[in-house]
Amino acid sequence: MKNLVLKIAQIVFLITIPIISFAQDDHGKGKASMVAVEGGDSCIKCHSGIESIRDDKSDMMQQILAIGQSLGDSAGCVVCHGGNPEKGTAKAAHEGAPVDHAGGLDTFVRDPGSMWVVDKTCGICHSDTIANTKKSLMATEAGKIQGNLHSWGSEPTKKVKYANYDVKDEDGKEPAWGTKVYKDYMVKMIDKYPDQFPTELKQLPLPAEGPQDFTGKNKDEIGYMASITYQRSDCQRCHIGVRGRKGRGDWRGMGCSSCHIPYSNEGLYEGKDPTIDKKEPGHLLVHMIQSSREAKVKTPSSVEFSGIHPETCNSCHNRGKRIGVSYVGLMEQPYGSPLTEDGDSQSKHHGKRYKHLKEDLHFEAGMTCQDCHTSVDMHGDGTLFGTTLGQVEIECSDCHGTNDKFPWELKIGRGEKFDIKLSNEERSVVQELPYFMTQGTVYDKQDGYLLSARGNPLGNVIKVKNEDKVIAHLASGKDLEVPLLKHKAKHDFWKSLDADIAMNKVQSHMDKLECYSCHADWAPQCYGCHVKVDYSNGKTATDWIASGSTSFKNGETSESVLGTKGKKLFGKPSETRSYLRWEDPILGINGEGLVSPIIPGCQVTYTVIGPDGETLILNKQARVPDGPKGSLVAGTDMSPAQPHTTGKKARTCESCHTNPKALGYGINDGDFMTKQDKDIYIDIQDLRTGEFVPSNKKVQMKAIPGMDYDWSQVVTRDGKQLQTVGTHWPSSRPLDQSMRDTMEKVGLCVGCHQNMDNKKLWDRLNSDKKLNAQEHIEKMNDIIKNTVK
Repeated sequence: MKNLVLKIAQIVFLITIPIISFAQDDHGKGKASMVAVEGGDSCIKCHSGIESIRDDKSDMMQQILAIGQSLGDSAGCVVCHGGNPEKGTAKAAHEGAPVDHAGGLDTFVRDPGSMWVVDKTCGICHSDTIANTKKSLMATEAGKIQGNLHSWGSEPTKKVKYANYDVKDEDGKEPAWGTKVYKDYMVKMIDKYPDQFPTELKQLPLPAEGPQDFTGKNKDEIGYMASITYQRSDCQRCHIGVRGRKGRGDWRGMGCSSCHIPYSNEGLYEGKDPTIDKKEPGHLLVHMIQSSREAKVKTPSSVEFSGIHPETCNSCHNRGKRIGVSYVGLMEQPYGSPLTEDGDSQSKHHGKRYKHLKEDLHFEAGMTCQDCHTSVDMHGDGTLFGTTLGQVEIECSDCHGTNDKFPWELKIGRGEKFDIKLSNEERSVVQELPYFMTQGTVYDKQDGYLLSARGNPLGNVIKVKNEDKVIAHLASGKDLEVPLLKHKAKHDFWKSLDADIAMNKVQSHMDKLECYSCHADWAPQCYGCHVKVDYSNGKTATDWIASGSTSFKNGETSESVLGTKGKKLFGKPSETRSYLRWEDPILGINGEGLVSPIIPGCQVTYTVIGPDGETLILNKQARVPDGPKGSLVAGTDMSPAQPHTTGKKARTCESCHTNPKALGYGINDGDFMTKQDKDIYIDIQDLRTGEFVPSNKKVQMKAIPGMDYDWSQVVTRDGKQLQTVGTHWPSSRPLDQSMRDTMEKVGLCVGCHQNMDNKKLWDRLNSDKKLNAQEHIEKMNDIIKNTVK
């Protein structure tokens, strides 16, 4: 038996799916009928036709069946779900668990992946994965919490303190997963940035539980209470301790099932289990696991796929930086157009409506999120991370290399700028995978597996034997040859002259910029986050932290079953925007010290309505010490981001070098929206004096105190920083003054064309025809070359 369990630990990835999903009434009681159970020893005598969690011929399924048989269940259902199929009624069959259950499970569970029961289910074979995941950002959401509180001014420092629940990193700084090189790198990184790698996190407190908590409070204290009310109800519904907002596009499981079980956006079951209502939203697509290339998910319509589909990731990654929906080409909009065939507005997706812009080229190539993001990126490595920049280990150059080096020729740390020194920085390739990377599909290594920037193998990316080529094996089943920059530079295979210049001629681009600073086709820019927290008339909202913390013996929470709403908290937040953009992202410096796109993170302007209906705070923006030398700036965050909208054709030179917005000076050089700090009236005026004629006039747009600039303006031309840039890392900031001065090339045309009235001079330069754009470039090139001569 010991050898059997060990074999399972080597093969099984994650067994995470409820074998039956009852409809629930408001009290969470199942509506399944008390049908007599006759014959056989397995759940499938009622759930006939249900899909095997994995292909019957797979080693994983064979091991599940073997353990199931040892527990008296030939189908293996009780291994994950417990229950007792020998009982004579449906109710009795869904109670208890085999007495010899390896995980100690003693009750039936619908969703074995739930974080609150997973130690007894998935953890039988994957205890290390479970331990790491509980400390990962998908569980703690520490970075989201800290960033939001900083934007509100509730936490003025960038030290990460809070999570969805209390958690400690008790095994020291060295990661539980990873190669020796990776572990050495991370220990040095943790030592350098202790505020971003906490050793302990406390559950975010709840300071406002009723009207009595407002007595004697000043505006700063009320603002603090409102920030947490907003955080716990609007922002925390995506952590894997809860099932989240149940609606179109947001259906998912809990814990491991959040990622590894497919739910369609409509939330309808399309399998063959006769006990699951196929018209009721909220059920898994089919009873099959999604993970690696070998774990194919098949539907009754004979359509199949493998890997974890991006739509699963998008059930959470559709807010904040919006990287999930951006990856598939979607940008939210306030409109319902185009209309449907019935003349109605388009259906809401994640509670929003969208326009389709352009998907990331990796998505177009058939790549899922997991094809780039590693097990550490997803599950963590046992470290308590404060931000995604801490947990994510990959860089573009890991696969594509640079102009002068193939990926295997790079040093550890290339692509990041943390200046972490190791005794051995040479990268090369590796021949073996760490144990934790062998639980999915293991590909032929050929010349070896490439390494991430921090020194872990990329198990699906290999160097072709005896060739300077790289193949990426995709979870979807495709194999792609990766374009290598050194190969392009060596053979002059640039797609355009612009590409040759930007990537091959201007070395500072390669040294100082993230690749996606140029190659992000667009970025979602949701300017102005106007939050109202209303505590009047007993208003309440779902408290996602309290709901997740209220878990039961069967792994369910107070909000997880269909028909339940979870724990409520005092106060109801709502939010709206100022305006939306997607073109020409602003540039700034990210936490790694590299030029990166920056997009509105949470540009909070908040209003608080008290228990008696009185407006206690109106349109307030926090002030935080994020400016030069700790000077105060608005807490409205412009966040460094990888937009996940990569395109082959990079943004134009002009979109950065002649665009004040890109430099941080605001749209049209900050000329617009400069009166946001004043009440705006619209009515009949005496245009000689500007005085309004009617006595009965009304403010159309209420002032935002202190905001005499556009939301898109980060810094003034004389160097005054207006907003915070990044709420986590000390290096994040606007572009430095010297960098802005060097970059900006606005007005270059004037340098030549001011001489057009000098006929003698201009005739020497001018041609007999009007030049198109390409001819103009060639003419300028000739002038420069002739000047040198």
